[in-house]
Amino acid sequence: MEIWKMMIESVLMIGLVIVLGLLAAIVVETFRRRFHNVYLEARLVFEDPNSLKKVECPYIDDPAKKYISLIIPAFNEERRLPATLNETINYLQQRSKKDQSFSYEVIIVDDGSKDGTKRVAFDYVRKYKVDNVRVILQRKNQGKGEAIRKGMLHSRGKLLLMLDADGATKVDDLEKLENQILALAKAKGQMTSDSSEGIADIPIVAFGSRAHLEKKALATRKWYRNFLMKGFHLVVLLAAGPGVRDTQCGFKMFTRAAARKLFTNLRLKRWCFDVELVYLCKYFQIPIIEISVNWSEIPGSKVSPLSILNILWELALMSMGYRTGIWSISTRAS
Repeated sequence: MEIWKMMIESVLMIGLVIVLGLLAAIVVETFRRRFHNVYLEARLVFEDPNSLKKVECPYIDDPAKKYISLIIPAFNEERRLPATLNETINYLQQRSKKDQSFSYEVIIVDDGSKDGTKRVAFDYVRKYKVDNVRVILQRKNQGKGEAIRKGMLHSRGKLLLMLDADGATKVDDLEKLENQILALAKAKGQMTSDSSEGIADIPIVAFGSRAHLEKKALATRKWYRNFLMKGFHLVVLLAAGPGVRDTQCGFKMFTRAAARKLFTNLRLKRWCFDVELVYLCKYFQIPIIEISVNWSEIPGSKVSPLSILNILWELALMSMGYRTGIWSISTRAS
C-alpha cells in the first residue's frame, strides 16, 4: 500500500509540475506577444527581378492604389502554386480588359519555404511585372496567419482577399464576396452611387464558407480533419461567440478599413488566427458576411493530428491574452 501511495503521489506531483510549467509557458508567451500588434519593422522593399531595383513596400495606412489585392500565403508550394497563379492571373487580366477601372495586385508571401516556392513566385514577377505580382519573403516559417498578416499590411487594394495557394476555391468566387460587401455598404447608406468609390473606408468583412458542404466533408475526410473541423466550431463558440459557421475557409475578403483594424491587432500566427479575426470583428463591431463558395479538397494538405496541439496552444494564448487584459487592442485605426 505504501508503494502504491508513493507512486500516486509521485504521479500527482509530476502532473502538477507539468501543469504549472505549461501555465508558466502560456503566461510568458502571452506577455511576449503583448506588443506584437505594434508593427515595428522597417518598411520592406519588393525586389524587381527585371530591373534589379528595390520597390518601396506600401503600408496599410497608405491610401489605396489598386482596386483589389490578392494575398497568397505559400509554404513549400512549389508544385501547387503555379496552377493557382495561372488561374488567378488569367481571371484578373480578363476582368481588367473588360473594366478599365479594375486594377489588381497579387502578393505571394513565401513563409520560409524549403523547396522552390521562391523561384516559382519570382518567375511570375518576371512575367507579369512587379506592379502586378509581388513577393514577400519570410526568413523562417512563422505560420499562415503571420504570412497573411504581412501581406495584408503591405497591400495597396481597396479590397483585400486572402486565398490559399492550393486553389481549393475558384478565384472568380471573389465576385460573390465583393458584391455582398458592396451591397451591404449601399444598404447601410454608406455608399450612394453604383461605383465602388469609398468602399476602402467602410469596414466590412466577407468570409467564404464551406458550411453547405459539411455533410459531404464528414463522409470523405480523414478522421482527424473532421475532428479539427468540429473542434474549430467549438473553439469559435467559446472564444468568439456564435455567428460564423465556417471560420477556416481560406477565402476571405476585407475592405481596407477593416484590414487596418484587424491585422494591426492580430497576434496569433498559425491555426487559430481566423478565430482571433472573428473576435476582433466583434470587438470593433465590423459586420461579417458569410457566403457559400465553390470548394474542393486538394491533395497535399498540411493539416495533421499534431495541429490539434497547436490549436489548443493558440486558444490558450488568446484566452489568456484578452481575458486578462495583457493583450490590448489598438483603436488608432478606428
